[in-house]
Amino acid sequence: MDIRLVSVQLCPTKPDFPAKIFTFDQGLTLIHQDVPTVPVAVVDVWVRAGAIAEPDAWPGVAHLLEHMIFKGTKRVPPGAFDQVIEYNGGMANAATSHDYAHFYLTTAADYLPRTLPYLAEILLQAEVPEECLFYEREVVLEEIRGSEDDPDWLGFQALCQLLHPQHAYGRSVLGDAPSVQNYTANQLRCFHRTHYQPENMTVVMVGDIREKAAIAYMEEIFDHFGVRSECPPTTRLPNHPIQTIKRETLRIPELGPSRLTMGWNGPGIDRLQDNIGLDLLAVVLAGSHCARLVQRLREELGLVFDIQSCFSLQKEASLFTINAYLTSAQAERVEAEICAAIQTLQTTPISTAELARAQRLLCNDFIFSTETPAQLAGLYGYYQTLATAELAIAYPQIVRQYWPEALQTLAQRYLSTGAYALVLLEAAES
Repeated sequence: MDIRLVSVQLCPTKPDFPAKIFTFDQGLTLIHQDVPTVPVAVVDVWVRAGAIAEPDAWPGVAHLLEHMIFKGTKRVPPGAFDQVIEYNGGMANAATSHDYAHFYLTTAADYLPRTLPYLAEILLQAEVPEECLFYEREVVLEEIRGSEDDPDWLGFQALCQLLHPQHAYGRSVLGDAPSVQNYTANQLRCFHRTHYQPENMTVVMVGDIREKAAIAYMEEIFDHFGVRSECPPTTRLPNHPIQTIKRETLRIPELGPSRLTMGWNGPGIDRLQDNIGLDLLAVVLAGSHCARLVQRLREELGLVFDIQSCFSLQKEASLFTINAYLTSAQAERVEAEICAAIQTLQTTPISTAELARAQRLLCNDFIFSTETPAQLAGLYGYYQTLATAELAIAYPQIVRQYWPEALQTLAQRYLSTGAYALVLLEAAES
């Protein structure tokens, strides 16, 4: 039976949150921000149907379904969606991660009535035609083969497996070739009808779209969801941070410079303030040309060709990494220097000047990431899928509130020099 949306409720929002959040019957969420100064409309639909939602025996099914969504429905034949979007001068694409899948459409505002119904149709009523699955499966298998030829991907995946040995975050979003090769259309339909339901979905509309029109779009075209199904069970084991140092060395033919990557478990989205502090620590260590490890290891000692630090926020467990390009002979010394730099953070608060510089960099990056309707739609949808959209604008405020001793405490809590994962990539002997 169809699920119809017959009422709408405006959720209380913080006074400084620039968008409005609406909840429809059955749990479908709309986030809307009218930006009348640009004649563009962006619709970004986020679904809690990423790799962590996959049944234990179905790795990669979420990503394969993302591909098959675009193959149409009973009313929209394969290829028709792309034709409509391109004919009206728009752009559409999608992405799948561990925590979500999202599908986005950008078009001139005047053409939204012609294009948005097609996006809603393929998302809510995906047919997964058998005749298209054979070809699209080959596309995904080629993606898997390509990733296995990418040293950086191999190193990152090995690091995730060390950090998350029993959690879905340790698996590749792409899945594995034997599984993808054998998925049936019925399995993909089952996953779709289980997870592509209103309570798992957020529709973000940003651009030259009036509020009344946005609500009307929702009531008129996001109103027919598929008959619910139920996938096989998914084991959601808790993600326990590692307690020891775990190492792995991969030997890659014709690699060139070696890569050393060190990684630490961070908290989930429920500890957003800690996560933002870790983002600051990433900048302090190796997030800019003036960062400590860049100056020490590249400029002073010449031990690395380059070194970077990165923080990635995820729903259940975040990821803090330091990645260096170097010769393998220097790997042990570089690891020791990185640990020494972390120990310094744990024992000595950073200066207020260094903290202020890191805060400026992150706040400016945030500003640069909110310049366009597409960036805003992505930001709101991402945070709403992980927690709530209003957290998106809390980021710069939390960054500015940090003080040196608080960062010192975070380094002690999360960046242990006795518990981390390390992956070394070096050239295989010919």
